[in-house]
Amino acid sequence: MESGTVQNVNPSDSGETAGSLGRDEPKKMTREDWRKKKELEEQRKLGNAPAEVDEEGKDINPHIPQYISSVPWYIDPSKRPTLKHQRPQPEKGKQFSLIGDWYKKGVQESPMVIKYRRGACENCGALTHVRKDCMERPRKVGAKYTAINIAADEHPQPILALDYDGKRDRWNGYDSEEHMRIVEEYSKVDVAKRTLKAQKLQEELASGKLVDYAQNSSRSQWGEDHNSGDKDNSEDEDEDKYADDVDMPGQNFDSKRRITVRNLRIREDIAKYLRNLDPNSAYYDPKTRAMRENPYSNTGRNTDEVGYAGDNFVRYTGDTVRMAQTQLFAWEAYEKGSEVHLQADPTKLEVLHQSFKVKKEEFEKQQKGSILEKYGGQEHLNVPPRELLLAQTEDYVEYSRHGAVLKGQEKAVIKSKYEEDVLISNHIAVWGSYWKDGKWGYKCCHAFMKTSYCTGEAGKQIAEDDDSSYLPEIPESNQEAFESIPKTLVEIHKEKLKADKKKKKKHRKSHGSESEEEDAKKKEKLNKALVAEEARLKHVELLLQIDERKRGYNSMYETKEPTEEEMEAYRMKRQRPEDPMASFLGQ
Repeated sequence: MESGTVQNVNPSDSGETAGSLGRDEPKKMTREDWRKKKELEEQRKLGNAPAEVDEEGKDINPHIPQYISSVPWYIDPSKRPTLKHQRPQPEKGKQFSLIGDWYKKGVQESPMVIKYRRGACENCGALTHVRKDCMERPRKVGAKYTAINIAADEHPQPILALDYDGKRDRWNGYDSEEHMRIVEEYSKVDVAKRTLKAQKLQEELASGKLVDYAQNSSRSQWGEDHNSGDKDNSEDEDEDKYADDVDMPGQNFDSKRRITVRNLRIREDIAKYLRNLDPNSAYYDPKTRAMRENPYSNTGRNTDEVGYAGDNFVRYTGDTVRMAQTQLFAWEAYEKGSEVHLQADPTKLEVLHQSFKVKKEEFEKQQKGSILEKYGGQEHLNVPPRELLLAQTEDYVEYSRHGAVLKGQEKAVIKSKYEEDVLISNHIAVWGSYWKDGKWGYKCCHAFMKTSYCTGEAGKQIAEDDDSSYLPEIPESNQEAFESIPKTLVEIHKEKLKADKKKKKKHRKSHGSESEEEDAKKKEKLNKALVAEEARLKHVELLLQIDERKRGYNSMYETKEPTEEEMEAYRMKRQRPEDPMASFLGQ
């Protein structure tokens, strides 16, 4: 048997084996060497012999198979056992970014730029991107032409190669200094509160209010023992007291008696998520047990027909709106100096709110009457409601259930991003406002050249004269004077066209006999095509009278492109059902 290595023998026999066998190529082992090798492997597996060592000085597990520990011949010709070829190779390993590397935020701290730099963004003026990649709102006139409000340059972003954990690290890019700034801000607020508290205590002590408060609290129904316990918690009470002052006006409730309303439902009620099992219906939040939208919105049922129409329906209907208006009035009154509270004095607040609404209506009526008395215009107020004036039109539009227009005129199309109503040169009409003989032109002067100047009514008159074939006769007395006037380019061009027409007429007269022969041939071909078309129509009528199960196949039918005469015959023989005289053609 052959082996991949020769050195896997006892250390005592290693010198003899190395001398007898070469390291360049494996040689056949003797039976005795093979037996010793197997015994050594068994002893190593049992732990009685030291493990084999690779070239790096690391022990090789004796339980690893030989086909793994043996080195291929194309990697190491010495064939020494090692596991280096099984480990990741450093030159093939991918280099990842460090844990502290992240994208830079903000802009560079550099002096303010007041002049446009070549190669910068034409929109904002930053040098780190071009106009196509600019994230700023497009300016009417870019910074390239105005040199105003040139944006600062962004940081050049590094190209990060993140590994598996780096891509999923939620704290990657976190700045601890930002948290320290928030802590410092809150610490400053706390110091300000304590300073305000000490200042108020000194004012109350100087005025004597603090002594009266202590005497009244001693006569309370809780007794002396409770008062001694309250002194220990005086600092906490004062803290809650000043915390209420910082809160929103109108919310002076006791912070120690706050209650939590649990959103529990009765077992007999239908769960919100069971009212409509359609997955595309209203969203149900399982954490807060809230369903804000109407679950029956897609079923076509009205809100009056269902027992539950969503939390928003309950929130914005009924007394909820009136209660919100009352709370808003309480806040506004508290800011103006009135001591009213929705929970403490609801009756007082309601009476005050009603009197405020009455006074407001009277003031509006009085103000309206004074304006009408001074300026007039009472007749303009006696008009139909605004809904009738704006909602009723003669245009009938019918929509589908998806909002698409079925009948009627659609909404006006929004203007495109391209420039419109641009006047060129001195024209008073846009290019394309005039059309004639397959050409676009200007309506103001009937010119067909886009880069021409406007000639006004004179240009229209010249265009009309060119179109008309009538030319006014010049009297003989003025013939000489007319010939002495220099001709314009238009007149020279017209004369050339007339000369060309005369030449064509002479050419047609000379070739008149040839054209007559061609016309005779065309008529003959057309007559033959008409006869063939009539035969085809008769054959079609005959086939239509036969049962379709007995008709033959057209597999041997020859197909070719029809000629002009055949197409003309088909048009002449074709029956048009929209023609009112079609029924009289066969009579």
